Amino acid sequence: MKEQVLNSLSKTTTILPCISFFILLLLLQPIAGKSLPQIVSFEKGFTQLFGGDSNLRRLHHDNTVHLHLNQYTGAGFRSSDLYNHGLFSARIKLPSEYTAGIVVAFYTSNGDVFEKSHDELDFEFLGNIKGKPWRFQTNLYGNGSTSRGREERYTLWFNPSKAYHRYTILWTSSKIIFYIDEVPIREIIKSDEMGSDFPSKPMALYATIWDASNWATNGGKYKVNYKYAPFVTEMTDLVLHGCVSDPIQQLVSDDCVQMDKQLETVHYNNITPKQRGAMKRFRERYMYYSYCYDTLRYPVPPPECVIDPLLRQRLKETGRPKFDRRHHRHSKKRNQVFSNTVYEIQDED
Repeated sequence: MKEQVLNSLSKTTTILPCISFFILLLLLQPIAGKSLPQIVSFEKGFTQLFGGDSNLRRLHHDNTVHLHLNQYTGAGFRSSDLYNHGLFSARIKLPSEYTAGIVVAFYTSNGDVFEKSHDELDFEFLGNIKGKPWRFQTNLYGNGSTSRGREERYTLWFNPSKAYHRYTILWTSSKIIFYIDEVPIREIIKSDEMGSDFPSKPMALYATIWDASNWATNGGKYKVNYKYAPFVTEMTDLVLHGCVSDPIQQLVSDDCVQMDKQLETVHYNNITPKQRGAMKRFRERYMYYSYCYDTLRYPVPPPECVIDPLLRQRLKETGRPKFDRRHHRHSKKRNQVFSNTVYEIQDED
């Protein structure tokens, strides 16, 4: 009887954090009803980057884009303009089944203009073998600071190939926030110590699907298998909300000053206490690497890092979770609540 009670308590202790996270998600639903800035059609806001007509398909009154990867090529597009700060968003559904070696990227960059000093903000989704989950990472670069990677890696609390979910990047003069649906998952506050590492030059929005077999899944162990092609990523309801800028122009226009003020009023700019609680729980449960806790790379954390004692204890010196050595074969497993399935987390290093 005592053993049954202890087992019951153990299960309850494991389940409670999951329940609290999903209760928070339900509480955030009213926020989801707040309107986004106007959706932009492909013709009005974007231009094809690569892939050909058969790999980039425009549907639903030009508000939806399907990006195809086959044995010949992937596909991609970018915004027609560059923006001096902005809100960039899309509802995305990822390919299903076997997706090892595939990378789907939704990001801002000015690398075409500033090859040696570019800025970048990334969502990168990393495919996996059949039965294993998509993983993703966020990253940022400022002024070509690629030697100082600021990546974080996560799993998701849902299957991103089953339905559309909204992914949003908010970039203002003072902060960067990454969102999934209405959950903020990462916030970077600009500081004087960051200097030019904080992205500051106008950027365009990009979306791509491509073959990254040499690194994307378990360090390149699993390659893209074109037997399952085409791999299709669906993107819809795209948002571009910012000040269109000339990347070479030195002075910020009055219009951009006004747009910066307007960006401060969008609800994505202000994280509510409920959202902050959801972000904390997301990071505790689903983040499995952060550069802020990787003391082998950064003995002193970069200045924007806010160290959470619980995460520091869980991630230890390398930024990755530590586990008892005798459980090594299962050391990279974590519960995913929606499906009650244990998914394996694989590092891409």
